[in-house]
Amino acid sequence: MKFTVDQHSLTDGVNWVSRSLSTRPIKTELLGIKIDATGDDVVLSGSDLETSSKAHFKADILEKGAVLVPGKLLAEICRSLPNKPISITLDGTRVLVTSGSAKFTLPTLSLSEYPNLPELPETTGSVASDTFATAVAQVAIAAGRDDSLPTLTGVHVEINEETITLAATDRYRLAVREFNWNPATPGFSTSALMRARTLADAAKSLVGSKNVSLSFAPTTSNDRLAGFSGDGKTMTSRMLDGTFPPYRHLLPTETVTTAVVEVAPFLDSVRRVALVTDKTVPLRLEFKDGGVSLEAGAGEEAQATETIDVLLNGEPISIAFNPVFLADGLQAVGTPFVQISFTGSNKPAILTGRTEPNGASIENYRYLLMPMRYAS
Repeated sequence: MKFTVDQHSLTDGVNWVSRSLSTRPIKTELLGIKIDATGDDVVLSGSDLETSSKAHFKADILEKGAVLVPGKLLAEICRSLPNKPISITLDGTRVLVTSGSAKFTLPTLSLSEYPNLPELPETTGSVASDTFATAVAQVAIAAGRDDSLPTLTGVHVEINEETITLAATDRYRLAVREFNWNPATPGFSTSALMRARTLADAAKSLVGSKNVSLSFAPTTSNDRLAGFSGDGKTMTSRMLDGTFPPYRHLLPTETVTTAVVEVAPFLDSVRRVALVTDKTVPLRLEFKDGGVSLEAGAGEEAQATETIDVLLNGEPISIAFNPVFLADGLQAVGTPFVQISFTGSNKPAILTGRTEPNGASIENYRYLLMPMRYAS
């Protein structure tokens, strides 16, 4: 095997594929990236058996062949090489990587022991890559990190004809985002539970493509695979087992108080005041006409207070939140202003975005935040 390719194409492909490599694989071969130059394009593959990625690109193929090389090492080498053509040659049991005067020799892994990777299911539809990336990032932030509760580490994907609804929760907060897409067949509906980390990684990495194609295996299929593709890159991932908790009834339909705050100064203030305390200790907020006062710390410990402007509609309200979860929500709305809707001081609040302080709230994204108890 021997081929020459430009540095950007190789590095981009290797970076994409290396995301699917396991850090603790059940077999050594899963540490490898498969380089397949037997066709017209070079195809790179990587997998941890749950998620599999492929990237293909044009190259000047002088000798056809395939090889398996240590993936993380190849990724580090590619990123460090100058912007010059890279030559990759299989010489016996070694792979030579040459770029200008830089030369690397890599060992090979057993290609015969490498598993057959699943094929991408049939395309279900497509969506603009920036819309997809933004929506996934807004929701994945609320997914759980505790692997002992695997259902809560996922993002629930619900497709109802031309609308996709994403939802995630770790029991202390819930994020829901709706957006439109282009289904391949009219009237299509399905649902899937995807790993939040995998989905977020794929969405962020495919922003270079104009559109992302989404593929969901039929519910009757044994494999329960979902896939993403765009501009020469594909990824398949097994859906999570289990049932995502019903969540729509948690989103309140009535509010007693709404507060509109400019996001940037509010976010700065939340982070400043929270400095005096542990991340899990409540940040106390008192909303009243003209301002919201933030307070953290108590008794003999360090304390902090700050007041910023707010537009309040309704009764004054005192409430406490986890400062990290509040900051996550403020960042996720992605607008200059945030509307916080309250139904009571001991009930969840909903954050939605606003582009203008007196404009309408943007209802396609909602971030529900549970209050925390605090000693007064």
